[in-house]
Amino acid sequence: MRVSFLIALLLNSLIIIAQTTVIHCGNLIDGVSDDLKRDVSLIVEGNTITGIERGFIETTDNETLIDLSNAFVMPGFIDMHVHIESEYGKDSYLKKFTLDKADKAFQAVSNAKMTLEAGFTTIRDLGGSGVNTALRDAINKGTVSGPRIYSVNKSLAITGGHADPTNGYGEHIMCATPGPESGVCDGVEECMKAVRQQVKLGADWIKITATAGVLSIAKDGDGPQFTIEEIKAIVDTGKDRGVKVAAHAHGVEGMQRAIKGGVTTIEHGSYMDEETMDLMKQYGTYLVPTITAGSSVADSAKIAGYFPDVVTPKALAVGPQIQNTFGKAYKAGVKIAFGTDAGVFKHGKNAKEFELMVEVGMPPMEAIQCATSVNAALLENDKIGVLETGRFADIVACENNPLEDITELQRIIFVMKDGRIYKLIN
Repeated sequence: MRVSFLIALLLNSLIIIAQTTVIHCGNLIDGVSDDLKRDVSLIVEGNTITGIERGFIETTDNETLIDLSNAFVMPGFIDMHVHIESEYGKDSYLKKFTLDKADKAFQAVSNAKMTLEAGFTTIRDLGGSGVNTALRDAINKGTVSGPRIYSVNKSLAITGGHADPTNGYGEHIMCATPGPESGVCDGVEECMKAVRQQVKLGADWIKITATAGVLSIAKDGDGPQFTIEEIKAIVDTGKDRGVKVAAHAHGVEGMQRAIKGGVTTIEHGSYMDEETMDLMKQYGTYLVPTITAGSSVADSAKIAGYFPDVVTPKALAVGPQIQNTFGKAYKAGVKIAFGTDAGVFKHGKNAKEFELMVEVGMPPMEAIQCATSVNAALLENDKIGVLETGRFADIVACENNPLEDITELQRIIFVMKDGRIYKLIN
């Protein structure tokens, strides 16, 4: 690949320049078409794709050429389930007591960089401390580099639920019972207040923990954790404030309450049955499978002492369910959105999800579309997810054909976001 001296300067400074950039794409997957296009030129001005032409057009002295004529070019990927502030390890539960928000912020910046360089130019962060929302704003201002972020700020939970931040605390250090201000809510009124609080703090989406979870310090891993009245109150309040609701859910009862309550996405869906799949199709609810997270926690649970004793059996039981459930849901016609739960496993490894989706029957092109045009539509953003004129110049590439070997997406060689180059491997 040929790269001009100007591109080298761009990689060092990461400053958007006004001049035109032309990208010669030997093979182009646009994110919406089922056909692979060959020998295409993308024309980028500022942060926008302003033209797409057949063939490799000639460039002038005032234009920058990026030669990807031997590569496979795609829209930047979108991951609908990330926790950008953290990364699970043996010491994760201790870190709750040793890290403050400044520590989390520095880690989040590093995680964001790895995520972007892996080809993920947009993410939906599904729960943190508020650092996630601050990082979103810093990236938007250009203060730091990272993917475009849609943030839920803090997840919502019932008292003692999966996202109750005091789970596992001894009573002597639990200074007060957390309430709606901390994302913990019981009853319709508190649920409404909790939604309003998160929107006040800048949330783009709301997330609820509709069932128990694998990694929380509690024996139950899949029982329901909100009533349907509470979920409806959350969804309706969110609708009033212009935000949608995502629901963490492993067990059937909690999933069905969430679907009937009007949530937009079900995260994980581990024990989903046929009745629940039919319900999802009826309501138009999306499944965000997070197969990589399930596989990762199951593997980690086999390491002695990796998780607290109460967590290990849940990880061994729930983790292996997710890929199989995804395969059944996909074949049943449930809507699928690409999401990984990165942070439960290492950031920057998000593209492993493609491989795990394809293993159980989803065609490679459809998996790529899930992470591009499907997710863009779900986020209601008509500027990302497709390579077409008028969209943002979020562009990634790999060296070999991902339609023949989907693991190629784990070896991204080029990343452009908003017309700015963040990665280019010759």
